Amino acid sequence: MQVDGKQGDVKDPSLAEEGQRLIEWAAREMPVVRLIQGEFAAAKPLAGMRVAGCLHVTSETANLALALQAGGAEVSLCASNPLSTQDPVAAALAAAHGVPTYAIKGEDNDTYYAHIHAALDAKPNVTLDDGADLVATLHTQRQDLLGEVAAGTEETTTGVIRLRSMAESGALKYPIIAVNEADTKHLFDNRYGTGQSTIDGITRATNVLWAGKRVVVAGYGWCGRGVAMRARGMGAHVIVTEVDPVRALEAVMDGFMVMPMDDAARVGDIFISVTGGMSAVGRSHFPLMKDGAIVANSGHFNVELDLEALEGLAVERRAVRPFVEQYVLPGGARINVLAEGRLVNLSAAEGHPSSVMDMSFANQALSVEHIAKNGGGLTPGVHSVPAEIDKRVAQLKLAALDVSIDALTPEQARYLAGWEAGT
Repeated sequence: MQVDGKQGDVKDPSLAEEGQRLIEWAAREMPVVRLIQGEFAAAKPLAGMRVAGCLHVTSETANLALALQAGGAEVSLCASNPLSTQDPVAAALAAAHGVPTYAIKGEDNDTYYAHIHAALDAKPNVTLDDGADLVATLHTQRQDLLGEVAAGTEETTTGVIRLRSMAESGALKYPIIAVNEADTKHLFDNRYGTGQSTIDGITRATNVLWAGKRVVVAGYGWCGRGVAMRARGMGAHVIVTEVDPVRALEAVMDGFMVMPMDDAARVGDIFISVTGGMSAVGRSHFPLMKDGAIVANSGHFNVELDLEALEGLAVERRAVRPFVEQYVLPGGARINVLAEGRLVNLSAAEGHPSSVMDMSFANQALSVEHIAKNGGGLTPGVHSVPAEIDKRVAQLKLAALDVSIDALTPEQARYLAGWEAGT
């Protein structure tokens, strides 16, 4: 469809006014991105750049897109998950801000990839990805555009895993800055953002009481830590499953029960997967579950739940609430799967709070500026966010929160930099 002379595909352009209100509401909690947007508007560091983003099209993402646009970039967007788009926000970006946006909540698989191709039609110099579907499509089906790309960024753990695999095999043809690995991203977005928004999504979908429930968290990375912490805060008894012995030991030391999923499946009431891998909850686990078990995924891809196996096991499948499908097993046990196994926090709720996305997207914006200044000096592969960017984001966030910290005296700095002083 045509939206204000720009190519875009959104559900309904008439939702733009509502979407603009959502964008402005999110901006209230994103002071760091607002500051960067002001700096970009004055200096235009991204002038002439074409940026294609495959991200969750939310009010927070809109503020990132507008900051990049203020810096002089031509921005196009598509969704990084079929269920994560906020349709009013997509309409506002396309109709009110001239950002070609290809995203409709609930789009099918063919439309999802058609939208990725549409974003790539802008011939980007920089890619922004959340899950690496844009980069993978570029490397497999749109290789003719690779020569246009200077560098890119990646937002999430799953995407970084995919990109490192590409790099190790020699398939990755341009540099990617792993925004997910910045301390001001994964320590806060993954832990506090995923923790709160996952509980929110499950609560909205089910209206379940958490207190007293046995909640099984598959994976104890930063996202799993956040989910486990928040579930315990709601009064749940939390069980962690892991394949990494160090993370499993950490979960034990943090006061959680740790056991294999085969054992947890027999006692859990609510199952939440945040592993970044596949079949964390699989064919052997579903028949062991209690009648009424709730199963959700907050990892990027729905392969974390083996829904194909569950479909094969079930004798009946029916929708019982929005975002809740019930699978009935031969013995009568009912397994309730949320949001088609997709990201429950974005599918059934609104994703991370704006305040935490402020830091993630500040890293994104400053990394794009870094690419504009230094992209030619980066080699193909996965790169860390420069330490000075990470530190600046933390400093700006503290200032926005009206928090002051100490500074080293010259004497203290000399001591830490030297080796001569001893006992």
